[in-house]
Amino acid sequence: MRLESATEKNDERFAALGYILDAWQEALHDGMEPEMLANASMFAALSDLVATYGEDAVAKMTDGLSRRIQHGEFTLNRTTQ
Repeated sequence: MRLESATEKNDERFAALGYILDAWQEALHDGMEPEMLANASMFAALSDLVATYGEDAVAKMTDGLSRRIQHGEFTLNRTTQ
């Protein structure tokens, strides 16, 4: 059994994100509203995680999302003063 290096894991994560962003852009091009895409994406991601890890584990994992959002972790176009 071979362990993945941190670089390989990051490469895989960026590749996965690339697939999602490509599909997102295609849906926007086809006229889908960004809010609908966001809600559908969150539902798909959370239901897949629940199916894989269970409700308790996913609830614990998402427990800190509010704090992370408020601290700008998901803000792409942040302006600093």
